[in-house]
Amino acid sequence: MKVVSWNEWDPLKHVVVGRADGTMVQAPEPAVVRDWPEDGFPLGTYGPLPEGMTAAANKQLDDFARILEGRGIRVDRPRPLDFSRPVATPEWSQKSMFGAMPVRDVLVVIGNELLEATMSFRSRWFEYLAHRPLIESWFRADPGMRWEAAPKPRLTEASYRPGFWDEYDALPYEQRIARVRAGELVLTEAEPLFDAADIARCGRDLFVQQSLATNAAGIRWLRQHLPEHRVHGVTFGNEHPMHIDATWVPLRPGLALHCAERPAEEDLLRYFRANDWQVVQAAAPGRTSPPPLSACSRWLSMNVLVLAPGTVCVEASETAQMEQLDRLGFEVVPVPFWDVAPFGGGLHCATLDVHREGVLEDYFPKRSGRF
Repeated sequence: MKVVSWNEWDPLKHVVVGRADGTMVQAPEPAVVRDWPEDGFPLGTYGPLPEGMTAAANKQLDDFARILEGRGIRVDRPRPLDFSRPVATPEWSQKSMFGAMPVRDVLVVIGNELLEATMSFRSRWFEYLAHRPLIESWFRADPGMRWEAAPKPRLTEASYRPGFWDEYDALPYEQRIARVRAGELVLTEAEPLFDAADIARCGRDLFVQQSLATNAAGIRWLRQHLPEHRVHGVTFGNEHPMHIDATWVPLRPGLALHCAERPAEEDLLRYFRANDWQVVQAAAPGRTSPPPLSACSRWLSMNVLVLAPGTVCVEASETAQMEQLDRLGFEVVPVPFWDVAPFGGGLHCATLDVHREGVLEDYFPKRSGRF
C-alpha cells in the first residue's frame, strides 16, 4: 500500500472511483445558482437527483471500476453520506449537501502527500467525510504517507461577492472574460479557497486555475505549502471557469490537450513550448450540450483518465476525441460515462489516483515569461 503520485500520466496502480448515491441538486447558497425548470428544479428549489438517473450513473461507475480492476489497478470506493441533510457551522447554515461522485474535487495526491482541499461551496464543506474512512485506512497501511488538510474555510458572507450572479450574467462576453483574467469572480480574497480539481500536476510544476472555486489566496496557500514545487496560477478564456481538467490536460511528458474555446494565456503557451511540449487543441465534442441537471459543459469530452503514458480512458461516445488520441499514439479505452455527468463530471473528475509509479521529475527546466 502506497500513497504517491507526482503527475497525471505515470502508470496507475491504485485509484478511487466515486459513487452517485444520494447526489443532490444543491440548495441555494452564495456561490451556487441552480435554475433548471425544464427538468423539475426551478430557481430556489433543490432535492435528490431522480432514482433512474442515479441507477444509470452507478452502473457506469461500477462498470468503469471493473474495467480498471481488469487492468490490475486497485479500486477503492467512497462511503456516501446522507447528502439531503442540512448542515451548519456556527457562522452559517445550508439546507443540503451535494454528493460523493467527483472525488477529484475534494482530494489530491502530490508526491506522498494526500491533501484535502478547502472547498468553496457550503454544500460541499463536509464532503471530505465521505472519503475519510478510506484516507484513514491508507494512513494506517502506509507509514510514508503524509496526510494534510488545508485550513477549513469559514465561508461567511465575506468570502463571496454579494449579488455576483445577477451582475455577472448581465455583462457582455468580453467583460466576463476580463473579469476572469482579473480574478474578479464570485469568491473574494477574504480567505484561501481552492478545489483540488483546479490543479494539474506535472512533476515539479503544478498549474492551478483561478476559477469560480479557486481564488488567488488559495493559490498562494498552495505555493507556500508546497515550496519544493513551482505553483503557477493560470486563467483561460472561459466565462464560467470551474476546474482545469476539461480545459488543460497534460497527457504525457511533452504533450498537453487544450480546449480551443477557452484560450490559454500566451505566457502559459510560451512556457510549455519553451520546454518542448506540444499543445494540441482537443477535438470538438460530439455533444452539443450537457445532459439534464448537469452543471458541467460538453467539454467533458476531454476529461480523460490516463492509465499510463500510452493508455487513456475516454468517454465512449466521443469518437472524435478517441480518434485524435489514437493518432497521437495512445491505446484508447472507451468507457460509457455520459450518465455520470449530472453527478459532477467525467472520468477524471470521478477518480483520485492514489498511487502512480514514478518519481518526481522536472519537465520544465527552462523558465519563460512570468513562469
